[in-house]
Amino acid sequence: MALISCCFDSGFELPELFDTFVQKCTDPGCCCGCCSALRPRYKRLVDNIFPVNPEDGLVKSNMEKLTFYSLSSPDKLDRIGEYLYQKASKDINRKRYRFVEIAMEAMDILLQACHAQTTLNLFVESFLRMVQKLLEDSNPTLQILATNSFVKFANINEDTPSYHRRYDFFISKFSSMCHGNNDNTELRDNIRLAGIKGLQGVIRKTVSDDLVENIWEKQHMEKIVPSLLFNMQSGDLTPVEDATQVTPPALAEEVLRELVGRASFGHIRSVLKPLLTHLDRHELWVPNTFAIHTFRIVMISIQPQYSYTVVETLMQHLDNNFKSSPKTRTSLAVVLSKIIAIAAGESVGPSALDIINNLLTHLKTSVGTTTEITPEESQYQEALINALGEFANHHPDYQKIEIMLFIMNTVPDLTKKSKGDQMLQNILLKSLLKVGTQYNTVSFEKAFPASFLQPLLKMARAPHDPTRIIVMKIFQALLDRHQNEKVLSTVSVKPYAALSQEPPSRSDIIFTHKYGANIMQALIDSMALSDKVDSLTSSYNTAALLLVEMACGETVQEFLLFILGIQQVAATAEDLSELHKCCLHAIAIALLTLAARVTGITNLLEYAQTIIEARKEDAGHFLPSIMEPNKKPSTTKFNLNLPHLSIDKIALAECLQNAGMDFNRLQSGVPYTLNQRDNPSHRHSWVESVSNQMTQRNSSTDLTTYNGDNDSISSSPGVAKATPEYTVDAMKRYLAEPSEAMKKEMQEKQKQIVRAFRESNFEELMKRTEPKHDVLQNRLNDLFSSLALDNKAMQNVNNNNNQDKPIYETYFPELFYY
Repeated sequence: MALISCCFDSGFELPELFDTFVQKCTDPGCCCGCCSALRPRYKRLVDNIFPVNPEDGLVKSNMEKLTFYSLSSPDKLDRIGEYLYQKASKDINRKRYRFVEIAMEAMDILLQACHAQTTLNLFVESFLRMVQKLLEDSNPTLQILATNSFVKFANINEDTPSYHRRYDFFISKFSSMCHGNNDNTELRDNIRLAGIKGLQGVIRKTVSDDLVENIWEKQHMEKIVPSLLFNMQSGDLTPVEDATQVTPPALAEEVLRELVGRASFGHIRSVLKPLLTHLDRHELWVPNTFAIHTFRIVMISIQPQYSYTVVETLMQHLDNNFKSSPKTRTSLAVVLSKIIAIAAGESVGPSALDIINNLLTHLKTSVGTTTEITPEESQYQEALINALGEFANHHPDYQKIEIMLFIMNTVPDLTKKSKGDQMLQNILLKSLLKVGTQYNTVSFEKAFPASFLQPLLKMARAPHDPTRIIVMKIFQALLDRHQNEKVLSTVSVKPYAALSQEPPSRSDIIFTHKYGANIMQALIDSMALSDKVDSLTSSYNTAALLLVEMACGETVQEFLLFILGIQQVAATAEDLSELHKCCLHAIAIALLTLAARVTGITNLLEYAQTIIEARKEDAGHFLPSIMEPNKKPSTTKFNLNLPHLSIDKIALAECLQNAGMDFNRLQSGVPYTLNQRDNPSHRHSWVESVSNQMTQRNSSTDLTTYNGDNDSISSSPGVAKATPEYTVDAMKRYLAEPSEAMKKEMQEKQKQIVRAFRESNFEELMKRTEPKHDVLQNRLNDLFSSLALDNKAMQNVNNNNNQDKPIYETYFPELFYY
């Protein structure tokens, strides 16, 4: 056995001999030890961290020496990194992967220990080159090792920025690893996890530093986002029970949340466009479960002030897919309806109306591009309407009113009678109804502003039954404050057991006096347009809700005139069918019974019950039973000439009088008639109200009308006949009435006044009302003159008083009191 060994006696092949010569000659017993003295110290320290047997792993004591040397001499750090890279490259080429792992571990330790050094950038270059070298190898173990090292590097906050560092290769390589398809399931998942972690490291390293490469560029996002979505869609969307087990879908979802959360306003579209492209290419819209899941992640993770951008981008994508199949567009609209509520809280003012306008535009496009609505197209429209309703539901009530008004202004006018316009009317009114059901009515004055109520009343007179029914549902949604809509959905004279009510407020009473007549007139016109039971029932439901919410002692007379108007239409309208007239009589008596119960007027309820009992015996077709849905139409003709079974106005007035309530409005007022757009008792112009008062002041009840009322009383059951008054005073009143010529002359003057104030401009009205002489100035002069005279008289009185007293009492009276 030789006492002195030599490195040439180790039995290595010649190529390996020169590669390992440096390590062997570091042995103190080696005869070639003189060679190591010729090499730099940092190389000797690097060589010493590698063991003779690679299975022993990194030599910890020598690694500590290398770390101390690196911290003591930071200028050598870049050379250490370069030398480690060279050794690892040679080991990779020779498939000596254990030495490569040791070199990578040493690089990680040095990176963690020396990250505060100013010269770290040069070392990082060698580190990234080494990571890249490992990723380029086909060995999955080295790829995973390199990825873990890169993630450690990404978590280090560097003090000095790097202007020239690029991550193109890492983005591409990590993205390809995310699509790994190894036959071994465990190895495939590990590779994909490594790829996702690598992308997460790139995102953290680049997003936080504005000086490095812009990761939000199109070429980068088109690799990152699809890679994450590919892993998300490959897994189950249900939550994993074992939270400690990290799977590619769960990690990909976490990284997507982080990416979206870090995106600024200018960068969020860079994430959304490749996301939408991926869903299109892989046909993930139908079914849309994954799409809904993905967009919810985006909406929850994004900064709240940017959530509107997601909705806007999705709507633009819906625009681009207007030629796609209805199923695809329906799925897109459903996704929109699921996420739009999240964005609603951050959308105010113009942005909210912009979203509504876009949804309405899609509805119009859907109606305009199809001649007939197919079931699939109808589902698409319903999805858009649901999206609109979800969006409006998360806004305050005042914005819901603005949204409803905005939708109402887009509804085509009734003059457009084409089939497409009718379909569009129904679709837009359904959208309005969807918003109306989300509105919580407190005050009718706020729920029905004039700019909204007027076009809604016009639509209530639409000639098409479906349109009117939708309008009635809108009224019901806004009128029903006590959830009585379902209770009053059937026409009945029986008590409604589950009816809920409370006395109307003062503002509601004022609203009834102001707009109640217009609403009731529209309801009468609506009832006269069709004899279909569903249309009449819908109008009755609206009228009943109006009565329950607004009827009280101050408004009951107006409702009674409304009920008399329904009966009058049934009795006088010639173009109505017999069944239609019977239904109107049934609605009138049902509303009368409801009004009596709501207001608590016992006399009125007794009178209504008397008529009902009489009709049960002689005219069952005048009762609500004729409107039962399953009732077969009768072939026999109905007897409609039954005046003694009709509701009488004078009898109603006497009921109010006996109850101690005011009845003048009911006695002098005229029941509602058809197509009377403005009720005379509810003028909105002060000129008309003045002329109306003048007419009432200069006219009295006609004798023939008076006798006709008495005749109607005599035919009413349970009402005493009133005898006419033939007294001297009554005859004087009749004789003092103006002649017909004088009445016509007064009416003509009133019409001229009204026409002048309606048609003349402001300057002409000023000249017309200008006084002929300056009355105000003369009056002021008189007042000033009288004041001046009063002042002079007072001064004279004071002077006389002062002259009677001594001068000292005038100026010093208190000094001389005894």
